[in-house]
Amino acid sequence: MGKLERLFQKQPTFQKTLPFLKSFKIIYVLMIPVIIYYLFIASDRYVSSMILSVRSISGDIAPALGLASLVGVHTGAREDILFLQQYIHSVDMLKLLDKEINLHTLYQNQKLDFFYTLSQEDSIENFLKFYQNRTKIVLNQDTGLLEIQVEGFTPQDSQTIANAILKESERFINEISHKAAREQMIFAEKELSNAKERLQNSQNALLTFQSQYGVFDPLKQAEAKAKLTADIEGKLAQKESELFTIQSYLNDNAPQIILLKSEIEALKRQLNKEVSKIVSSKTSQRLNDLIAKFQDLSIEVKFAQDAYTTALKAIESARIESSRKIKQLIVIQGANEPQSPTYPKKLYNILTIFAILALLFGIIKLINMIIEEHRY
Repeated sequence: MGKLERLFQKQPTFQKTLPFLKSFKIIYVLMIPVIIYYLFIASDRYVSSMILSVRSISGDIAPALGLASLVGVHTGAREDILFLQQYIHSVDMLKLLDKEINLHTLYQNQKLDFFYTLSQEDSIENFLKFYQNRTKIVLNQDTGLLEIQVEGFTPQDSQTIANAILKESERFINEISHKAAREQMIFAEKELSNAKERLQNSQNALLTFQSQYGVFDPLKQAEAKAKLTADIEGKLAQKESELFTIQSYLNDNAPQIILLKSEIEALKRQLNKEVSKIVSSKTSQRLNDLIAKFQDLSIEVKFAQDAYTTALKAIESARIESSRKIKQLIVIQGANEPQSPTYPKKLYNILTIFAILALLFGIIKLINMIIEEHRY
């Protein structure tokens, strides 16, 4: 006695089941609930499609690299498309859609088809999974185009959901661009405030210096002193030359010699006085020291003015960048209102299930025939 025969002797129930499976009518019986489901229960699902892309309109665009340069897609825009793809399927997008268009209620309107039923008690994780299954995203790697297919249980629902996704996607792309510009604006405003404070402090220090020493510009004053000293030295040299000349034929008691000596003495005293103002024994009164301090303060004021001017230009540039769209969401195909349901494909699904059941029936029948041959 073979092993299969002994097996059937020990499994009488299985032997009784096989005759029932010999009839192909079982396939028609199994197809009845399938046909009833697809014809009377399965909910129609309408698909609204969109095709989107991201274009950078900033003036300082870096050159594209690699494959992106060959197909004309900028790498920054490609990254934004990838970010947008993840954002559309995120919890944040789901919450925004539920707030804007009451997405949960739109999905709950369908209650007959238990395979596509969303209850009020479902968790946010189940809600997200349900939403992701209803929103298909396909990214064309060659062109960088993003195709979004949104399912709804009515044509109006699918278009409403698609338009809400489009609105939030545009806001998301704009936010990516403007966030960096706002941060740059905040930094520029802070730098401008620091530069303004530094300029005011340096100007106040210069005014205090001028008031303390009673000079407006020590450098110009020194130039005037130097010119005056040179003039005095010239006059002194002239008078000494005249004295030397008349001493050759007049005695020292002559009125002309006495007068010249008095003038020479006066010029020397004046020269010493002017020189002492430039190189005074007191450091705080030395004109050359005042010049050094004045130049330091003037350089600080000039540097602060340049920094303030640069900060003004930076904040103006940041203000322009923050007020314009650096990146733009391009809508190549807007959300349409579908005229006929895309899913379920009723005839296709019924025929497919019928073919699968028929194939299983054939396999079981073949196994049954093999078993029968080994019994006898």
